[in-house]
Amino acid sequence: MRQYSADLTPPWKKPKPVPEVAAEPGLVVEEAGTGFCGAVIRCEAGTVTLEDRFGKHRVFPLEPRGFLLEGRAVTLVRPAAAPPRPTRTASGSVAVPGARARVARAGRIYVEGRHDAELVERVWGDDLRIEGVVVEYLEGVDDLPGIVAEFAPGPDARLGVLVDHLVPGTKEWRIAEAVTSEHALVVGHPYIDVWEAVKPSSVGIPGWPRVPRGQDWKTGVCRALGWPENTGAAWQRILSGVRSYKDLEPELLGRVEELIDFVTAGGGA
Repeated sequence: MRQYSADLTPPWKKPKPVPEVAAEPGLVVEEAGTGFCGAVIRCEAGTVTLEDRFGKHRVFPLEPRGFLLEGRAVTLVRPAAAPPRPTRTASGSVAVPGARARVARAGRIYVEGRHDAELVERVWGDDLRIEGVVVEYLEGVDDLPGIVAEFAPGPDARLGVLVDHLVPGTKEWRIAEAVTSEHALVVGHPYIDVWEAVKPSSVGIPGWPRVPRGQDWKTGVCRALGWPENTGAAWQRILSGVRSYKDLEPELLGRVEELIDFVTAGGGA
């Protein structure tokens, strides 16, 4: 049996199509059925919320030909979703989705201890993997001249070193001066330990305490803050407060960025 359409309306009597308009916030329209006039403040699945000049809100369905825009019938539609903003790594760099780690360069970055290495990994790990830069740690800087000599830095194998408490006139300063060359860069921050490079507010403390000379600095910090004298646990507590570069002091941020730029400028892999 042949099927017929139930719509017997002659074509010339059918309503003409009207333009579709995105219900962007701030768009002023009039609801056709009630005459309520207001600005769009929200558009969700199937509905739009208008606010009139008195601050009154009304919710209406998004129906065809349901609104008037400057006196003309329109169909409001939900605005297209905005394109996602580029995500960023913990260091603030634009993230590269799906990027693979580069084969490790011959160049290296050395840091003074395990805590330094973990902090650098927390903030710059994604960037370092894309650049193919490996971070290793020293146990102090006394052996740095021998380590640099054995590494033998060159144009395609640059060496960067991050040192704690690099202050003019100190032992660390003299060692840094002795090993710095065209292909070996030693930089540092002014803090006694990398703990201090984490902003106190990120750790939930008012400030880093002063520890009298002669005391182990990390143990003294734990005592002054009322923490258990377990420096490993204390460090994990500090590290857990670091989510991005915003949790670190500029004196450390600039030095690590400088080392990454220096090592990657060589171009060697």
